[in-house]
Amino acid sequence: MPESNPPLSLRVDPRFQDRERQPGLDLLRALAIIVVVIYHAGIMGFPTPGRVHRWGWIGVDLFFVLSGYLIGGQLMSAARSRTHSEVRGQGIDLKRFYARRALRIMPAYFVILAIYIFLPSWREYPEMTPWWKFLLSIQNIGLHGGTAFSHAWSLAVEDQFYLTLPVILLFVTRWPRTALIVPCLIVLGGILLRTFLAYQNLGDTGVSFRGFQSWIYYPTWTRLDPLVFGVGLAAIEKFRPECWRRLSNLAPWIWLPALAVIGYALWLGESDYINFAASVWQFPLLALAFGALLVCAQSDRLPLRRIAIPGAAFIATIAYSAYLVQKLVIHFVREFCDQYDIDPISAPALIGVQLCVYAAATVLFLLVERPFLRLRHRIAPRSSRT
Repeated sequence: MPESNPPLSLRVDPRFQDRERQPGLDLLRALAIIVVVIYHAGIMGFPTPGRVHRWGWIGVDLFFVLSGYLIGGQLMSAARSRTHSEVRGQGIDLKRFYARRALRIMPAYFVILAIYIFLPSWREYPEMTPWWKFLLSIQNIGLHGGTAFSHAWSLAVEDQFYLTLPVILLFVTRWPRTALIVPCLIVLGGILLRTFLAYQNLGDTGVSFRGFQSWIYYPTWTRLDPLVFGVGLAAIEKFRPECWRRLSNLAPWIWLPALAVIGYALWLGESDYINFAASVWQFPLLALAFGALLVCAQSDRLPLRRIAIPGAAFIATIAYSAYLVQKLVIHFVREFCDQYDIDPISAPALIGVQLCVYAAATVLFLLVERPFLRLRHRIAPRSSRT
């Protein structure tokens, strides 16, 4: 009897050749990239009715929670499967981990970076952070808006975090009593640091915009809350399954409060200037709320875990490429609209710019991402323990 063809999503994305997709996480990842693209399109000349695009920046925080949960979970699965003596030796295969991360993020990233470096006329802004910062993945340090490829700041945050996370996990595994202390210190330290920096940049009309960008919004040390929440949820799932079961059972009752917390966090920032409270509390509030939504997406008590929303898996698959290419495409579409006198706030323009981003992302994924994901599957396959 001939073998049936695998689903389209499996043929497109090599990451799911030997494991099932998770519809709830696909939906969250798709929502994250959708709102981020809407946000960047809105601030680059395609504003949405009612300026609802202004809230789309929170998609990055959702990405951080998802990333912390997935990558942290992979590392902790490897650590959990070994005996205590093995953990003290080489509990986490660092070579495999970093090889897989490099083959996942670097190829498409360097393609887009090369475009920004060697084709300056394609940039959305003339000014650009020095290229060597992008090579070292420290482009978020001292960054301010209005520069080309500035949205890569979040990739630097993740790179720096995952450079140190395996070391932190090895430390925590050796001294288990620190498992709760370390994440609490990171989150509390972030709150205290943002408080200090907000005071340092406080003016007559709130926190200065440039100071907020350079010292609070972009730097790694003030943006760890969602990543830590994601890793923390992964730790509960892997090492405290009974607690994870209880959390999952609460899903029907926490999704609505989570949405309310997101609304409150956004409300904190609803002013004509950057206020002190938003600078300090928005990030941990969003991390808490998105962590709760992640639990809901993984709970058997809600249909999100079982029912795949049409198109969500594909958008989730190309989300990284879409994130990389979005501003280049938005810039080109805006120039096209200007050249042909198309109103950028018209429905065709607002819809067209979104479709163009995902079309370009599909091309980047198929031509660059997917071949290297297949290579990764061959030379650094996912450990059977994860």
